[in-house]
Amino acid sequence: MDLKELKGVHHVSAITGDAKKNYEFYTNILGMRLVKKTVNQDDTSVYHLFYADERGNPGTDLTFFEIPNAGSTHYGTNSISTTSLRVATDASLGYWENRFNEYDVEHDGITQESGRAVLPFRDFEGQRLVLVSDEKNKGVPAGKPWEKSPVPAEHGIRGLGPVTLTVSRPELTASVLTDLLSFKETGTFTSAKGSSTIRVFETGEGGTGGEVFLEENNDLPRERPGRGSVHHVAFRVENEEELRKWVQLFNDNNLPNSGFVERYYFRSLYFREANGILFELATDGPGFEGDEPFETLGESLALPPYLENQRESIEARLKPLDTKQ
Repeated sequence: MDLKELKGVHHVSAITGDAKKNYEFYTNILGMRLVKKTVNQDDTSVYHLFYADERGNPGTDLTFFEIPNAGSTHYGTNSISTTSLRVATDASLGYWENRFNEYDVEHDGITQESGRAVLPFRDFEGQRLVLVSDEKNKGVPAGKPWEKSPVPAEHGIRGLGPVTLTVSRPELTASVLTDLLSFKETGTFTSAKGSSTIRVFETGEGGTGGEVFLEENNDLPRERPGRGSVHHVAFRVENEEELRKWVQLFNDNNLPNSGFVERYYFRSLYFREANGILFELATDGPGFEGDEPFETLGESLALPPYLENQRESIEARLKPLDTKQ
């Protein structure tokens, strides 16, 4: 089957227990734009918040499901253990270190990882994040920070960088990445703490926006997810026609999968890789401006057309969240 190469990371979806504090942290402190305030389409009683560049370009979205009764995460193996966010230059990390100190954001200080300057940090729920410099990037282009962000544009977050998968049986995940998804294994590096060797896998134009890091860890039990954990990672597919080819490939090979899923803002296919991590393939479009104008993205509760007739009951179950800029 003639399948085009995946174009890079599409989005990462994580879990929060508090939508209001989450919104304040990712917009007021990290300076990302809330481009869509909607609901989890599989459980419409909870918010699904999308933070991104100025218009939610594919490869820039960090999203959160609000699960108010979620417990704390018990960190472990077989998990998406780190999400990275791209900034323009090494100098930008100095700006961010000062900003994190000003806002009492827990961080580890600037270091080097995979030949790039990075700044690991955690949000208020312990979500594991890393700012990564694009100064040497020659791969997948970055997004464009929102001009109304409280963070100066030259230092603004420009999209998603590599995600780190920590697994107990790395060869199984590596096989899924290379044999099924056609990633290329391009090298290794030693983790910033010097405790493990990380394998690098690349797709599309590669670089910061087209990489997955794979780490082996057999010393910890399986992660017990909660607030502060990542739910899934999605990779970019060019369009719906291409996604349907992926669905056919999975079905032809009897690989368990969700089948074609309509998400309105994009179309998806979900499956679990061999260590139990949830992967998604998602189309680059249609995007977030089909139901809201660019100027007011994220300010109102947006529902896809197939949920619109339930708006009254959906809104009645949600705690109001003021996101007007």
